[in-house]
Amino acid sequence: MKGVTLPTETVFVMEASPIKFGLGAMDEIAYDARRLGLKRVLIVTDRHIGELGLPDRVRALLEEEGIKADVYDGVEIEPTDRSMEEAAEYARQRELDGLIAVGGGSALDTCKAVNLLTTYPAPLLDYINQPVGRGRAIPGPLKPLIAVPTTAGTGSETTAVAVTHVLAQHVKAGVSNRLLRPALGIVDPLNTLTAPPEVTAAAGCDILTHAIESYTTRPYNARPKHHPPDRPAYIGANPASDIWCEKAIEYVGRYLRRAVLSPLDLDARVNLALAANYAGVGFGNAGVHIPHANAYPIAGMVRDYRPAGYPQDEPMVPHGQSVSLTAPETFRFTFDADPERHLRAAALLDPRADRVNDQREQLPSVLVALMRDIGIPNGIGGVGYTEADVPDLVPGTMKQQRLLATCAKTPTEDDIARILTNSVENW
Repeated sequence: MKGVTLPTETVFVMEASPIKFGLGAMDEIAYDARRLGLKRVLIVTDRHIGELGLPDRVRALLEEEGIKADVYDGVEIEPTDRSMEEAAEYARQRELDGLIAVGGGSALDTCKAVNLLTTYPAPLLDYINQPVGRGRAIPGPLKPLIAVPTTAGTGSETTAVAVTHVLAQHVKAGVSNRLLRPALGIVDPLNTLTAPPEVTAAAGCDILTHAIESYTTRPYNARPKHHPPDRPAYIGANPASDIWCEKAIEYVGRYLRRAVLSPLDLDARVNLALAANYAGVGFGNAGVHIPHANAYPIAGMVRDYRPAGYPQDEPMVPHGQSVSLTAPETFRFTFDADPERHLRAAALLDPRADRVNDQREQLPSVLVALMRDIGIPNGIGGVGYTEADVPDLVPGTMKQQRLLATCAKTPTEDDIARILTNSVENW
């Protein structure tokens, strides 16, 4: 009604999966599986991780304690709706009472989708968020899922979202629901030591954008009041998520360059794994915004780009790259919504950086410095796009209203076009 002021939110929710963290934590997986009542499980992974032997080691640990385990290694790096459906079909042919994901975010997200599609069979598009999918609610609890990450990036071991590339629409989208959260995340930094430098760099940028986007998203108490059943998982920046995000930003600034340049730097690997988990808890409750919304069409419409350090079978833009490419320009756009937070994020990322004359440039400048140092492509032009592609990318971003609505400064189509255009080159 005109002239009526709606009440704003006064409640935020802080949820996360239980986490077991530390060197050698994976050795205890059979104990944890028994504790969750598991007797027959499917280990979901990709072929590269399979070749490293981690899934077989998990299976051996489980079978020593009488837990039967099968391995599915067909996960695609940057999974599609088709690859997730194929994994679910494989799982439906087996009697399972739980799942174990071993790998990067692709394996963890695929495993979440398998859990959903085998418990409540339906086309994946039924559950994917609108307007890409139908946004159907998950009917009830899922089977216990143990997530064992092998990269320090997505934080998927503690989040309530699974992201996929919807092939027919050339865009990425996700399923977001509290019931998707793993029953347990086992974070063993030893599992990240074999990640190539390029993968470490991209995954680290995913940590960073998770944390800064969440830190700068619209605060929970600046949003309309929700009825409890309708309160979204992404509730907005809040005092609890801020703590996790600040620490994640600090640790990325301190340890990411070290991990990329010296892959066996165990101290750096441990602290990046912590940062990924911290950022996962932060964004898993607060939410992300424009860089992630832009990332979905950037990854979904890729033509010829094949990044070093990744399988070369198909063109792809790794998620950690795609979310970082428009981040500097995004934070110029959002600066005036909360200058203090943007300056605080910049100081956490690089406390020794020179202060620039234009405060709007402080955060973009330290972001660009880090991205250059670790070999991230120079803007969307670095992964094959030109200014002429911007009109085709904008609609894919605008489909991500669940993410754009969380931005502290709601963007128009023209705003998104400007951000993408100014991100063709970042330096």
